[in-house]
Amino acid sequence: MRTRDINVRAAMPRDAEAIARVYVESWRDAYPGILPAKLLLTLTVPGQAARWKSAIAAKGREGVLVAEREGDGVIGMTSFGPARDAGLGFDSEIYTLYVHPLTTGEGVGRTLLAGGFDALARRGHAGCIIWAHAKNPARFFYEAMGGKLVAERDARLMGMQVPEAAFGWPALVLAKPNAPARG
Repeated sequence: MRTRDINVRAAMPRDAEAIARVYVESWRDAYPGILPAKLLLTLTVPGQAARWKSAIAAKGREGVLVAEREGDGVIGMTSFGPARDAGLGFDSEIYTLYVHPLTTGEGVGRTLLAGGFDALARRGHAGCIIWAHAKNPARFFYEAMGGKLVAERDARLMGMQVPEAAFGWPALVLAKPNAPARG
């Protein structure tokens, strides 16, 4: 899938370090004051690269896509697969969607989300859910893309309680934005 100069493609093991960099830098940009600094500092590029290399190589239930732009390399990533909580009525889930902080607002998130939805549809899925930290500014992006708040919960993340909000799409279709959405 190609939008403007953003190309979305299946991730390859050689992308693991770039994916990890986007993941770590996104967390450190989005969560100061929301999550403890100690937790944010435990995230490392080498640690995350190992996790993503393993997920990509496994070619199992979790699919991984990257967004790249010529001259910039990987500027975003998403992972997806079957819903982990089928009781909410959605058969698929976007597990992660992160955009490098320096590219926020350039359409990378929307392009990745559309790519994830396309990949899920090709796998035979009909609807999708995304769980996000309840205080993550990305929740407004998900709402702008047509996601409806469908559930809330407290999850455990590295030993601490974290409030989460779920956004659902009964069909794998993004809303047409009235104005450019961040992401």
